[in-house]
Amino acid sequence: MPALSHLNSLQALEMALRSGSLRAAAQQLGITPAAIGQRIRALEEHLDTQLLKRGPSGLEPSASLTAALPDLILAFEALERASDELDLRRTGDVHIVADSDWAELWLAPRLPAFRHAHPNILFNINGLGDVPMRLGAPDLRISATEGGTGEVLFHDVYVAVTGPDNTRRMTNLPQDQRQEGMPLLHTRAQRNGKMPGWVAWCRVYGHRTKGNDRGVVYPNLQLALPAARENIGFLVCSLSSCLRDLEGRRIVFAFPPNMHIMAPHPYRTTLRTNRNQRPQTNRFLAWLQSEAQKTTDHLAQYLVT
Repeated sequence: MPALSHLNSLQALEMALRSGSLRAAAQQLGITPAAIGQRIRALEEHLDTQLLKRGPSGLEPSASLTAALPDLILAFEALERASDELDLRRTGDVHIVADSDWAELWLAPRLPAFRHAHPNILFNINGLGDVPMRLGAPDLRISATEGGTGEVLFHDVYVAVTGPDNTRRMTNLPQDQRQEGMPLLHTRAQRNGKMPGWVAWCRVYGHRTKGNDRGVVYPNLQLALPAARENIGFLVCSLSSCLRDLEGRRIVFAFPPNMHIMAPHPYRTTLRTNRNQRPQTNRFLAWLQSEAQKTTDHLAQYLVT
């Protein structure tokens, strides 16, 4: 029988089966799909048997796992109930699962102010932080996905930015062709069409007739934005993610900010059902909503035509 040290692997296995994919399980647990796969493989190696297989509708239990699956599901349902009950007694920590770019580029710079005002509240964000990640649902989820539910925080826009030295590259080009031949930066989500990038921007505003899908591709904005700062190329970036860089002149607008594209979905917060009994979550949520309103107002200042 797997020891308690395999509890995280069992959780990854149960969540992968419940959600139907490693990616969906990773989003639920706030870790990467690779980490989910590693946990499941570690368990398979420990038991010396295959536990998952791919079926027509997603992941399915192997023959070895099928008999044990009902007990596994019941066990984690019981653990989540116990976690909920114990959670009511916690008074000092908040567990968050969030879009990684939002967490790193929007939340992280603002969080020290909340910590200063509430030094006794500890955080676990996407599996990392002051306290270990616990089993069960997080206190708060923040995402901007299709079909999202929950309260809207703010609706982002995407704008064209680059390093301060790069704008001189466009100076001698005709007004309507200022991106022809320019080095373009993309994120993986932009290349697969989940977020607005150069292909979407040029479709609306022109300035480039070919090659708008070419260039360097980064896993996320966290890595693409520093490349823009270093004048490596031009990036279509979430405005909320780069406000501080714009104000610090580490990057500049490549085109006026009214030449923007709306994000396909707003950021929303989803809370655990018992959150009203947890004052630290309420305090953090009130602060989060206040900061989101400031961001909404800040974006509006830039987008006035």
